Amino acid sequence: MKIVIAKMSGFCMGVRRAVEMVLDAPGRHPGPICTYGPLIHNPQVLELLASKDIATIKDIPECGAGTVLIRAHGVPPETKKRLKTAGYKVIDATCPRVIRVQSIIRKHARQNHAVIIVGDKDHPEVVGLLGYAGADGYVVAGVEEIKRLPAFENAIIVAQTTQNTRLYAAVREWARHNYPHYKVFETICDSTERRQSEVQRLAESVDAVVVVGGRESGNTQRLFEIARRTGKPAFHVENETDLSRIDLDALRSVQTIGITAGASTPNWVIRKVYMTLETMVFKRKSGWHKAVYTFLRAALLSNFYVSLGAAGLCYAATRLQEISDFTPFVLIAFLYVQSMHILNHLTGSKADRFNEPDRARFYEDRKVSLTVIALTSGAAGLVIAYLQGWLPFLTLLVISLLGLSYRLTLIPKAFAPVVYRRIKDIPGSKTILIALAWGVVTSVLPPISASGSFRPTDAFIFVWSSALVFVRTAFFDILDMQGDRLVGKETIPTLLGERRSLRLLKGLSAALVVGLPVLSALTPASSLAVTLALCPAVMSAVILAFERGLILPGVRLEFLVESHLVLAGALALGWGLTGI
Repeated sequence: MKIVIAKMSGFCMGVRRAVEMVLDAPGRHPGPICTYGPLIHNPQVLELLASKDIATIKDIPECGAGTVLIRAHGVPPETKKRLKTAGYKVIDATCPRVIRVQSIIRKHARQNHAVIIVGDKDHPEVVGLLGYAGADGYVVAGVEEIKRLPAFENAIIVAQTTQNTRLYAAVREWARHNYPHYKVFETICDSTERRQSEVQRLAESVDAVVVVGGRESGNTQRLFEIARRTGKPAFHVENETDLSRIDLDALRSVQTIGITAGASTPNWVIRKVYMTLETMVFKRKSGWHKAVYTFLRAALLSNFYVSLGAAGLCYAATRLQEISDFTPFVLIAFLYVQSMHILNHLTGSKADRFNEPDRARFYEDRKVSLTVIALTSGAAGLVIAYLQGWLPFLTLLVISLLGLSYRLTLIPKAFAPVVYRRIKDIPGSKTILIALAWGVVTSVLPPISASGSFRPTDAFIFVWSSALVFVRTAFFDILDMQGDRLVGKETIPTLLGERRSLRLLKGLSAALVVGLPVLSALTPASSLAVTLALCPAVMSAVILAFERGLILPGVRLEFLVESHLVLAGALALGWGLTGI
């Protein structure tokens, strides 16, 4: 079974803007922070905001305090005035597309035009729009209801921004034939139009469709209606747990499943649904497919595979550095990464709840045993380093302590008025520190232990090794951007944005492909240096495939990303065995 995700899935511009505004509000505006009405129609996001003490108010008190954000759907102008009168600082998070419709209505209402709004009368966006229309505002659900309205000397027709495009086209056609003097405005959001067109095409090309989004979300409901109208099996789920209520027998003969999502559905919810479906697909299989999937999933969740990648990278570096006794350093790299990654996930489970729910559950269920493995691996790595000498031992101890202190407050509040009191507080520090730490254990420890020196060639190999890991780590950060943003985690992609981050990674990968042949002029292992250019080339291919939607976030994508580091070790091993 193949799973396809619609490109136009997840937060639209207006929802993303509203969510970012409310997340940025604490610390920038007077507290407490609250929203007037649910910020967006998604229960998972609302639950997260509540956990961050961002409350939702439904009624306006006589006396309020703090900051209130206007929901993305907008509110009537009178409501804004009442909130300000009550004493709140008001921040308008209304979607710019909705603000445009509000402006059209306000302008024509002042010119004594009747205002006809095609939408759901109880939807908060429509309630807000109606507040700008004044006494001559009317809400209709379609052509039959607009026919029952009186004839107006002057009138405008607008649509709720998430309205069904076919329904509004029918209203426009009716107005053109019956009341050509009415002004009809194109107010359906272009994102909504593209999503609806895409789900139509998607449903026609797959055997079944899963629509992900809040049950109160109007645009999600319309996507579901469009998918169902094609005659294909269609399912509306709020999250991955709803998949358990799907009749799997109905999907028994399905070859391709399409996934789409409403404009207020977070990426992490879409990702959970995809990964749950992916797991369901493999559980239905038998034989080697199921066995391979189960093994890969366990190897990735336990960090065994990423640790194997660290060992492979270290082996490749030692061969480039002509270090014959590489075994202790390969073991140190494996044990260090195993220890630090397990501890990182054990202490960073808040973000994992959104980004990697399977991993979060895995660590929660095995907290004690994984803690023992992490501490044992870390201690074993230090013992092996000590046996190589004091310098490698102290080096490994320092980077281990830096890793363990990542979330600790190193500068007390009373000590000095500084912004960054923890390493974690430095934006983008996680990605950079992981890359540097890997670079040290894979390409610095071996030469300083073997010869007590660090040559220019070793420095070049350190940069190559660190850059490979930087691309790998930053790519995973791109996948986790939305969840990281929601829990306040500032990674390089959350600072640069997805597009610029992808461009950075593609450029860096290309530089690594070109850079290794340059290294071949500096080391006797010249043919190996040229061969290892295949590793960043593979990573570039994975990034391009992800951008084009050919590989979706899940077990297979994670396996491919980690494999380009394992590949480094395999290529070096093959080079050593063949003696090229």
